[in-house]
Amino acid sequence: MARFPFLTALNASTLRPYKLGIREQIRVAAEAGYDGIEIWMEDLQQFAAAGGSPAELRAFAADLNIAVVNAISFVPWGDADPAVRERGRRQAEEELSLLAGLGCPSFAAPPFGNVERVSLDELAERFAGLHELSLPYGVVPILEFWGRAHKLSRLSEAVYVAMQSGVSDAKLLLDPFHMYTGGSRMSDLAYLNGARIGIVHANDYPADPPRETIADSDRLFPGEGTAPSAEFAQRLHAAGYDGYLSLELFFPGTGGRTAAETAALGLAKMRSAYAV
Repeated sequence: MARFPFLTALNASTLRPYKLGIREQIRVAAEAGYDGIEIWMEDLQQFAAAGGSPAELRAFAADLNIAVVNAISFVPWGDADPAVRERGRRQAEEELSLLAGLGCPSFAAPPFGNVERVSLDELAERFAGLHELSLPYGVVPILEFWGRAHKLSRLSEAVYVAMQSGVSDAKLLLDPFHMYTGGSRMSDLAYLNGARIGIVHANDYPADPPRETIADSDRLFPGEGTAPSAEFAQRLHAAGYDGYLSLELFFPGTGGRTAAETAALGLAKMRSAYAV
């Protein structure tokens, strides 16, 4: 009998149409039955700017028995411009301080910014620097590849950057949508083991629009599109991964559902599509 061998998380992007504050996002995810929530930095920053305490938010999540498992951040750590990277360093320090207070263990490090003419070796060196900057805070970057990025668009490139960085415990963020749009193959996952996977985004996509023009807003609930979700889950499981699958969707509207209904439906879809 098939079973679901992973932990579940809700990426706050999935609740974006409802315009909820971060406390309410956490409550919705907890009440739907998720093990964790993946927050967006901008939501945490807005909470703090309004006088909210990350430590209080940490206690709130703990009372609801839900973990804050990762943060979506856009630090230009790999940008070609040294001045932009310096601003990114200051941005990272500010964000890391908030994440440390929240008890969030990691943040996504995608190829944000102008990276087209940056070599993979340069990205590896800069990722190592970002990792070193983060360590005193007890928060670590998870290397993410974007299918539409000018550089670091494939899983193979992310593996190379992680290896060349020299960061002994470097971890990757996997996303079937980005694997699809960047041309990564499911068979590429055979080169990973579970310890190298930091978190996995869960989603699906339709056959139309085609890969060349499909957008984030076209993402579907797992199991509703053409993504090889069963194979994806089997390969993750075979690699020894038993961490979080985080439902990351970008719906342009609510679809007539409440936030609670969307969260609950997403959890059910994820458990069904990724059973092994």
